[in-house]
Amino acid sequence: MLRIAVPNKGSLSGPAAEMLHEAGYQQRRESKELRIVDPENEVEFFYLRPRDIAIYVSSGRLDIGITGRDLLVDSGADAEEILPLGFARSTFRFASKPGTSNGVEDLKGKTVATSYEGIVAKHLADSGVEASVVHLDGAVETAIELGVAEVIADVVETGTSLRNAGLEVFGEPIMKSEAVVIRRTGAGGEETKVQQFLRRLQGVLVARTYVMMDYDCRVEQLEKAVALTPGLESPTVSPLHNEGWVAVRAMVPAKEAQRIMDDLYEIGARAILTTAIHACRL
Repeated sequence: MLRIAVPNKGSLSGPAAEMLHEAGYQQRRESKELRIVDPENEVEFFYLRPRDIAIYVSSGRLDIGITGRDLLVDSGADAEEILPLGFARSTFRFASKPGTSNGVEDLKGKTVATSYEGIVAKHLADSGVEASVVHLDGAVETAIELGVAEVIADVVETGTSLRNAGLEVFGEPIMKSEAVVIRRTGAGGEETKVQQFLRRLQGVLVARTYVMMDYDCRVEQLEKAVALTPGLESPTVSPLHNEGWVAVRAMVPAKEAQRIMDDLYEIGARAILTTAIHACRL
């Protein structure tokens, strides 16, 4: 069986389980379950702390796992990202007292407090900057006020908590993270099953990103209509009973669907419908 690590709690857990369910896999019914077997799909799921998943996968005990890109890099584990999943997005930034730093080059000789020591140490090394890194488990905003560090590095969403602490972000983002599928670097063996698993998740991503659009239009307006709805390869076009009319079906980006419907209506298309896609293979 394919052995897969799944986050057991936190912001990664719920969306990961939902995506796996949409991909046709059984998921646990109670949060206390640490392992379940999906015999029909020949998969065994292990529910682990998100921070530990990269370590388990890199050891070869588990074939693949779902975790955060930030947690993968921070772990330093011998594992690699093979598919971004588009949820649990976050951005890591440096922050300090206003006017004290402008970029990573200003951190030379300073102390940086963070909960993600591996990420920060790698970024500093890649930037050629020598600085000390202090590991703290949460609430790093207070590190500067208490004199533990001159700079912090943390996840930044709106920046409100930093401003409330009298801090401001500076420099370029350290990292942009999201949920990812990982495997041991250079791993093989279960390649067919892994690729099938990835295709299922990719199908969910496509189904979430696109909708199916159907409409009728006059033949003389077909080229304009197809330009608006080119589909993935090309749209399906079928003649209607009324001469001079055709029915068109194509996948379109969900976020652009309303605008496309307006544009189609303007060129004379009618009976314009959109429907959700529940599964897909490209």
